[in-house]
Amino acid sequence: MKIRRFSAAAFAAALLSPGLAACDDNGIGEATASTPPPGASGSIAPSATPGTGDAKQALLDSTDAIRDGNFRFTVSSAGSTAEGQVHEPSQSAELRVTMGDASSDLTMKLDLIHYRPDSWVKLELGGRAAADLPGLRQLNLGKYQHLDQTRIKGNRSLGFDFDQLDPAGSAVLTRGVTEVQRTGDGTYAGTIDVSKAAEAGSIDPALITALGAQAKSVPFTARVDSQGRLSELVLQVPAAGQSAAQEVKITYADYGNATAAQRPPADQVVEAPPEFYDLFK
Repeated sequence: MKIRRFSAAAFAAALLSPGLAACDDNGIGEATASTPPPGASGSIAPSATPGTGDAKQALLDSTDAIRDGNFRFTVSSAGSTAEGQVHEPSQSAELRVTMGDASSDLTMKLDLIHYRPDSWVKLELGGRAAADLPGLRQLNLGKYQHLDQTRIKGNRSLGFDFDQLDPAGSAVLTRGVTEVQRTGDGTYAGTIDVSKAAEAGSIDPALITALGAQAKSVPFTARVDSQGRLSELVLQVPAAGQSAAQEVKITYADYGNATAAQRPPADQVVEAPPEFYDLFK
């Protein structure tokens, strides 16, 4: 029994996957007419309409500051939340995650710290299914588990790539915008072809397949701050397969004002056991 792949870079994929907190055993497209997303008034103009191109370019430009790698972020969806920060100047990042609730078969709380070249994770697993996990006592230690970098090299489930600084992949998502219009001062609405944004790492390929044609026109709203930087991106993901319709919300704040991550105290650190790496394969 394994938990669905999980990492800072892949957290949104877990959010968008059918059966969140369950076990594994269980480019730019052409614009098309669509229903406007919730909160938008009237119909969305096709991309050829004068002014729409400017709106899209504004959204593309809004993600430039993310590449500086100095910000705080949140990602939320039904029953799951994540918050953290990226601080490229110190080559460090933090992520705190809660997945599942009291009704879930499996719940997870995770506190992940990256401080190049080291990584630590504190894990708490709960729910009915947790009792069936091998080595549960070796996983719920109440301490930070130091990760062997040779065992997670190239593993998106546990690593953090400081060459790809955005955990939610918003820059790639905005490149998938098919229709967009300004709806107010610093606000936008339109649709995203999420099948064009798979490389973001924030869309599970299985969900894209389940969405079918709906994947080409997922409604979204966006907001930028007074300096034109992306502050909020909200996707209204329709029901698909075993996954109910849900809202996925990504926010960014404190551009340029994040701080270096804090390494855990030495007396709160143990080496990660083999069961940990097996769980996240």
